[in-house]
Amino acid sequence: MGGDEPRRGLLAGALIATLWVAAGVGIGVLALMTLPLVGAVAALRSIRIGRPLVRPLLQWVRVLADLERRRLGRLGHEIESPYHDEPPDGETGPVRGVLDEPTVRRDLSWLFMQATFGIVLGTVTVQLLSNGIHDATLWLWWPLVDESERSVINGLIGLETWSGSVFGVVVGIAQLILWLLFAPRLLRYQCRPGVNLLGPDPDIDLSERVARLAATRAAALDAHAIELRRIERALHDGAQNRIVGVAVLVGAARREVERDPGRADEILARAQDSAELALSELRAVVRSILPPVLENRGLEGALSALASECAVPCRLTVDVPVRCPASVEATAYFVVAESLTNVAKHSGASRAEVGVSVRGDRLHVVVTDDGRGGADPAGGSGLAGIGRRVEAHDGEVAVVSPEGGPTEIRVELPCGS
Repeated sequence: MGGDEPRRGLLAGALIATLWVAAGVGIGVLALMTLPLVGAVAALRSIRIGRPLVRPLLQWVRVLADLERRRLGRLGHEIESPYHDEPPDGETGPVRGVLDEPTVRRDLSWLFMQATFGIVLGTVTVQLLSNGIHDATLWLWWPLVDESERSVINGLIGLETWSGSVFGVVVGIAQLILWLLFAPRLLRYQCRPGVNLLGPDPDIDLSERVARLAATRAAALDAHAIELRRIERALHDGAQNRIVGVAVLVGAARREVERDPGRADEILARAQDSAELALSELRAVVRSILPPVLENRGLEGALSALASECAVPCRLTVDVPVRCPASVEATAYFVVAESLTNVAKHSGASRAEVGVSVRGDRLHVVVTDDGRGGADPAGGSGLAGIGRRVEAHDGEVAVVSPEGGPTEIRVELPCGS
């Protein structure tokens, strides 16, 4: 039994690879049919007749490229689409100007490779299977075959007698063994042009990445500055004023000790109350920087405390099997805290839901409510603060809040080590 499992795995792998190779051949046939159109439009464009045809042709090429991206995605190659705008219209400049567009140049290169290299590899894979079955079983239906068709390897070698069909069995089995061994590899070779050419251009992708990192760094600095100002205001307007008040009250109590001990005791009681309030506000400021509950109970425990304290009934679902970096957990905590505060104050919702999960190297946070909707991050609400915090971690925020509700806030944070 143990020896049969690898064989079954090899056979299943070869069959699946052949199916995907055949799908690649189908895309390659469409690409092959498109190549003459590319040549014709290029020729017409050079004499200024085919300008209106350039954009429709390039849009069709993008459709084929998207088909290949979906096929590659099903095979485990996630290819990000490089398109950010419409293809060039070809109305101005020479044909070379259209080819200067990196996405056009890479799409057309893939089109040629798929129409040639892809079809050849796919044909070889399918032919190894079909010819192997045909040649290995020729002896079974020998009497039913016309003499002109009594051959193997696609008619390359003719067989004149039934006893000679034994040679077909050997040839057929050899082809089936080659198919079993090489079908997955041929599929990888067929996919390689798409993997290399259908993603964003490496040079452009690098420049975009640099620009994004610069924007992220600026957002991080802005978020840091805003957070420092918030802490400064909280300390200055809250705890500091209360501590000054305590000092004033203690001074007044000292002056009243000898003249009116009862009055001094009353003033000291007020000073004690002010000191306790100042201590409470200091604790609140510390919790807003990095809540101790995160360190003690982890993200799930900290969010459970938030959900239980929310004025609106809140359902919490957490699927985070491992601890994330402290800064990521603090940001997720802030996102949920700010979102639930908005729900309680502004949404008019009767219930809320919070879902937190890790998928791959991303922490996903989703907060929804059934309120009136209409939340706008540009309106100066806490959503803007959420955006700044998340962008500082190179994360992503999406707010969907149509008028009438519901409202959904989706946040993704990189949490890889």
